[in-house]
Amino acid sequence: MKKILIINGHPNKDSFNAALAEAYKKGALASGAEVQEIVIADLKFNPNLSMGYKKRTEQEPDLVEAWAKIVWANHLVWVHPVWWGGLPAITKGFIDRVFLPGFAFQYRENSPWWDKLLKGKTAHIITTLDQPGWFYGLFFGKPSVNQLKKCTLQFCGVKVKKVSYVGPIKTTTAEKRIKMLQKIECYGRSFR
Repeated sequence: MKKILIINGHPNKDSFNAALAEAYKKGALASGAEVQEIVIADLKFNPNLSMGYKKRTEQEPDLVEAWAKIVWANHLVWVHPVWWGGLPAITKGFIDRVFLPGFAFQYRENSPWWDKLLKGKTAHIITTLDQPGWFYGLFFGKPSVNQLKKCTLQFCGVKVKKVSYVGPIKTTTAEKRIKMLQKIECYGRSFR
């Protein structure tokens, strides 16, 4: 049974990102997957990892529950906008507070290497832009995707199977948005 966790990283719960997350969920449920969700904007937590990794900051109950969902899932779907080339601050804070040593990865003693504690999981990144995805990649090097895909998920052992660039958002028509949602729903049906 495919166990899918959809993580909505947009601070505005009424954004088009929420509609994209819902479309993926609809497709996944139609295909028989189990689905859970995390809407980061709904969580009550301090996004600042104020002590870094020197001292463990006690996790708030919402983060404990979020981590349990990540452990439960075998496929993670990240939905987020690109702002200033990167992730929204609340999404970055969520990653900082949840993807911790001993949970998502573990440094080896007296070694520059680490163990990837989330091996076996896969992911799909769905990101919205105010420019075409090819432009974001060609001219800016897709920094938000590199950060999430390479520096977080792959670092922890998660294999990113697909990245979907949805945009440009600010100039799309209602008809185009419907097509975008239909495409994401199809990805949900095929677990990409």
